[in-house]
Amino acid sequence: MKYYLIAGEASGDLHGSNLMKEIKRKDATAEFRFWGGDKMKEVGGKLVKHYKDLAFMGFLEVALNLRTILNNIKFCKKDIANYKPDCIIFIDYPGFNLRILPFAKELNLKTFYYISPQLWAWKAGRVKTIKQFVDKMFVILPFEKQWYKNYNYEVDFVGHPLLDAIKNISKPNRENFLQENNLTNKPIIALLPGSRNQEISIKLPIMLSIEKHFPDYQFVVAGAPSKTKSEYEKLIGKKLHIVENKTYDLLQISDAALVTSGTATLETALLNVPEVVCYKGSWISYQIGKRLVKHIKYISLVNLIMDEEVVTELIQEELNEENLKNELQKILNKNNRNIIQEKYKIMKEKLGGEGASQRTAQLILENI
Repeated sequence: MKYYLIAGEASGDLHGSNLMKEIKRKDATAEFRFWGGDKMKEVGGKLVKHYKDLAFMGFLEVALNLRTILNNIKFCKKDIANYKPDCIIFIDYPGFNLRILPFAKELNLKTFYYISPQLWAWKAGRVKTIKQFVDKMFVILPFEKQWYKNYNYEVDFVGHPLLDAIKNISKPNRENFLQENNLTNKPIIALLPGSRNQEISIKLPIMLSIEKHFPDYQFVVAGAPSKTKSEYEKLIGKKLHIVENKTYDLLQISDAALVTSGTATLETALLNVPEVVCYKGSWISYQIGKRLVKHIKYISLVNLIMDEEVVTELIQEELNEENLKNELQKILNKNNRNIIQEKYKIMKEKLGGEGASQRTAQLILENI
């Protein structure tokens, strides 16, 4: 069986790789061709394009790179037609994938969507495209099943794949970790500023601005897989404490974390680390987004799943030195930490348990 997968971000690469592993266990003939990253490449198959060449964030950034995006879409369609897969598995990444969907159906291919676009946040009208062109949708957030049901579309809730991704990780030896990464023995504040240049250049300086207020802690950047230490330092213009490709290890020995919005907020919570969620985009992108997203109370997955503010979100102008300093002080307080971590336990139960990748692979094979 020939499978074509399209993932356009680091999280999609992670979940795509785990799904591919499960498909291989169930289908010994499985062949993969995909858009993704290093983790999918490790499983095997042909990597067509790496997500680091596809990631553009915000309305302004997309507009400035529109020609590149349109060329990628054209190339993708041609590649699918040449490969002639038995099915296509779309993994999140809606701006790109929803443009490929109609073409896939023109070729009479089976279409599966793993990890729904966040239509409940904005662009709900896209549900028409999903209903028309997606054979089966597999959602990973508990409230999404009912949301789609409101539009007369049945989807499968398979649980959140991050539970699989973190279940087998072991806690690093703190002393060894500090020594290997040239860190001191001070307690750690982990900084997760994202993987895109525009995210890093906007948010990381604000995160670092409060370092002077916490002399008893060391601030350590979790380097994204697609970025080198020198790239971070070039963007920020100063030497940094960076741990490359060891985000989970870093989080597990950190006292707290400052995290950009996205999947990282959920990963941090599942590893039981109190966090402050930091979001700041270009002024134009934020103004457009604010007008389009009107009925969503939160931007972090932790708060959306719990439907309450478990972790503080500092958005746009709220993300400044004074506010960030105050919020970090709060989550370093023992009583506040205990409250947050108790909420994390409840959130984990809501996510449906382990086995998302396995359940999705089984459903895909049953529906081909």
